[in-house]
Amino acid sequence: MADGAIIPSDNTEKTTVHDLAIEGMTCASCVARVEKSIARVPGVESVTVNLATESAHVEASAPIDDAALIAAVSRAGYGARPKKQAAPARADRDRRERVILAVAALGSLPLLLPMLSLGHVAIPVWLAAVLGTIVQFGPGWSFYVSGAKSLKAGAGSMDLLVALGTSAAYGLSLFDAVSGTGPLYFEASAVVIALVRFGRYLETRAKRKAAQDVGALAALRPAIAHRIEAGLTTDIPAETLRLGDIIEIRPGERIPADSRILDGAGLFDEQHITGESMPVAHAAGDKVMAGALAQDAVLRLEVTAPPGQSMIDRMASLIEAAQASKPPIQRLADQIASWFVPAVLIIALGTVCTWLLLGFAASQAIIAAVSVLVIACPCALGLATPAAIVTGTGIAARHGILLRDAAVLEQAHRIDTVVFDKTGTLTEGKPQLVAALPATGMTRAEILAAASSLSASGTHPIAHVLREAAPDAEPATGMKIIGGRGVTGEVGDVKVRLGNAAFAHETGTDPGALEAIAADMPAGSTISYLFADGGSLLGALGFADPPRATSRAAVDAIRAQGCDIVLLTGDRAEAAQPIADALGITEIFASADPEQKSAKIAELRASGRNVAMVGDGINDAAALARADLGIAIGSGVDSALDAAPIVLLRDDPRLIADAIRLARRVRQTLLQGFFWALIYNIVGIPLAAIGLLNPMVAGAAMAASSVSVLANALRLRLWNGLAR
Repeated sequence: MADGAIIPSDNTEKTTVHDLAIEGMTCASCVARVEKSIARVPGVESVTVNLATESAHVEASAPIDDAALIAAVSRAGYGARPKKQAAPARADRDRRERVILAVAALGSLPLLLPMLSLGHVAIPVWLAAVLGTIVQFGPGWSFYVSGAKSLKAGAGSMDLLVALGTSAAYGLSLFDAVSGTGPLYFEASAVVIALVRFGRYLETRAKRKAAQDVGALAALRPAIAHRIEAGLTTDIPAETLRLGDIIEIRPGERIPADSRILDGAGLFDEQHITGESMPVAHAAGDKVMAGALAQDAVLRLEVTAPPGQSMIDRMASLIEAAQASKPPIQRLADQIASWFVPAVLIIALGTVCTWLLLGFAASQAIIAAVSVLVIACPCALGLATPAAIVTGTGIAARHGILLRDAAVLEQAHRIDTVVFDKTGTLTEGKPQLVAALPATGMTRAEILAAASSLSASGTHPIAHVLREAAPDAEPATGMKIIGGRGVTGEVGDVKVRLGNAAFAHETGTDPGALEAIAADMPAGSTISYLFADGGSLLGALGFADPPRATSRAAVDAIRAQGCDIVLLTGDRAEAAQPIADALGITEIFASADPEQKSAKIAELRASGRNVAMVGDGINDAAALARADLGIAIGSGVDSALDAAPIVLLRDDPRLIADAIRLARRVRQTLLQGFFWALIYNIVGIPLAAIGLLNPMVAGAAMAASSVSVLANALRLRLWNGLAR
């Protein structure tokens, strides 16, 4: 989301949103410190800092300048910049880090020779001191800088622990080297610094890999667009396109902005946007998304959403918002992080005192304390949750699933009942006219013409079918849509209505006449009744909407995850039952309008069930909001983006099973990372305190802990769904 963007708030005020890139964070305590510092800025309502993406998402109730937020981050000891501002060249930073790693490695390896050769090779004391000093105050200098900043801010950090631990080992070795007493531990301090820096390097690369999906979306848009103006085609920067511009797209090119096809037809590869593995055919009048790859035709398009407002931009904003959010378990990690470093310092001091009281030499006591300081790792605690969230939301988007926030993981974990709308969800959503039965005094052509007139501006799939059935019909006047019922308007001089049985009953139509004409309809038809304003029946139209080819597989896959399946539809039971029978659904609630759907969801929840509602994101908005978990599916993804915590970008119900399964898998990975981060510290710190781990082993273990947590999260990228 753009910095300073205004979003609606729950109150009458406007909320400004700021997204910052944070530099220098290394552990969970860093995250807590940055959050506290930003939260003190007047006007800030909420702030979420993410260690894995190295970013901060800030919402404020009053206008705040980015400079004030950046200053707050600086006071906490870190760097910041607006996220939209270009980052320093990654190649330069990587090159610099590799040089520092090389210095640390070359300085440390000679110090390890006596250990590696079992004492057969020795190096002069002066050389050990020189190499140890180079590593301590070269590659190790950043730990001092960061540690000093954290102390200045009145808190601790991982860098502070490393700085204290390596300084203790280096100082003890330097004292012994000068005095000529006791063993030297230059290799311990130098190797710890080298290992920690190497672990950070691997960690940075893993974090980039976890967060790369948002950048991949942005990379789908081409830099150049072919704009047609006054009959001439001109190449212009894609970001300069405007609403209504006419552009040309050629085979092998990606669409620069959301557009509508003006004429012709072609195949488009949308895999990187919706996860659809096969090319999709689009014809004149169809909308195509920015980033789709044209495969076989030269087409003219009209821009419907300029760059910055296109579907992939909105997707990227949603993914970034989801990655910045925190699930409930993160609150526990934040609480642990707030006292972690002080607790480790106390344990290290207690280790020194205990060893000395037991009669051991001061050097042994200090080295045990150094091991405690070095092995303690709040980094893994800080990375366990965001790494799983960042990786999971990214891989979900690649499969056509948008998870709105981290709370979805908790909701999906508890779901035991999935409620489906029928039309457009389990069925194709492309009804076919199978019958047009006139009542007394009307002809079939007159019925179709009147129904087409009332459907002139309708967006419902049935409206499209009726317009095609009588394309020459004049649009009705005074049209009014009655939500969940139908439409009313004037055809010629006659006021007529078109809608379901409930609408006809409300108007006073004879129930016997409705039942009689319905009995003549093909079995399983969805029926729309045409009747006069006074209630007299004019005719009825029957529609058939077959199940999707993948609906049965979707129902079976959801049921295999331990969920009950419910069909909740506005159609008559006679129309819904054949669909339910074909899909193996036994629990059906039919003839439900939007209010009744919402009430049924509330009733199911009140009975103790955890309910997910699946709908198209428009007509089912109330039911989606009332459910424990709303899942919006349908070709109208533009509106669906704002409708539910989970949005499915393709009309494939198997994605519902995939979404629930993936959300549960992400939560499982999150808990695994959090568990191992806790166990690592719970086991490692006592072992270090009693002298079973020397500083080098402790340093290696500390570096490995964060990398292993990230590696566990990255395993999510191997996940594959049913709908591929």
